[in-house]
Amino acid sequence: MSDNELGLFLRSRRTAITPAEVGLPTGPRRRTSGLRRAEVAMLAGVSVEYLTRLEQGRDRHPSTQVLSALGEALRLTPSQRVHLYRLTKASGGGFSCMGDAVPGRDVRPTVRALVDRLEPTPAMLLNRLNEIVGRTAGFERLAGPIGLLDGVMPNFARYVFADERARIAYPDWEHVADEQVAMLKQGPFRADRHVAGLADELTMLAGEAFTGRTGTVPGLPRSNGIVRWVHPEVGELRLAYEMLDLAAEDDQRLVVYLPADAATGGALDRLHRRRPHGLRVVSG
Repeated sequence: MSDNELGLFLRSRRTAITPAEVGLPTGPRRRTSGLRRAEVAMLAGVSVEYLTRLEQGRDRHPSTQVLSALGEALRLTPSQRVHLYRLTKASGGGFSCMGDAVPGRDVRPTVRALVDRLEPTPAMLLNRLNEIVGRTAGFERLAGPIGLLDGVMPNFARYVFADERARIAYPDWEHVADEQVAMLKQGPFRADRHVAGLADELTMLAGEAFTGRTGTVPGLPRSNGIVRWVHPEVGELRLAYEMLDLAAEDDQRLVVYLPADAATGGALDRLHRRRPHGLRVVSG
């Protein structure tokens, strides 16, 4: 299992950027996926040797000026730049921005009231362990029949990696598994003893399906997208989701699901026993 999260993140972003995106020619003989180290080094104004040390984990403490230059060269979004900065702080080994704080399992009354207002929309609250600490009744009707809510404190990551029903419920299981790992790897990852304990458990339960991803999937899950669910009562659903971070004190994020097409909208209406078009379709 890799402990070089900074290097993994830099490499993953470098290979995800095309030369055209940064104004460089592609060339007919190009074999490299994304940008070459020399190209990123040129754009950032650092040496190739230094960028190599960063990617290989031989230097884990770049200056803020270097981080800013790499952010520009790699076309990082604001959230990706914050993540890059956090990775340099977490590279000290025992550092954790959360200290020894217990994962947020208590839901503030105003947050609970907000979630209640979302009915019948499927929505859930996750903490940094991917525990489902709150949900709407609409989410229960969606997730209960697939087994996601089994247990006293359901855990999304544990369900995906340790419950065989997850591979049936999610036709795009590989992508869902990647996203679960990305969520766990936000911030200090194994420097957080609570996350490290869950990671050890998933290593025992899922083996390479989990550990292989911790070495290849960087942090920062997608904050929105479309995911397919197979529900035993209404069949396959295409759901558009939005993931919203609450205040740092809450240590929680809200995930809301909306129908991504008319067929899914109708299926959710049937599931919630509402009149047609009770939930608005957000994409075609």
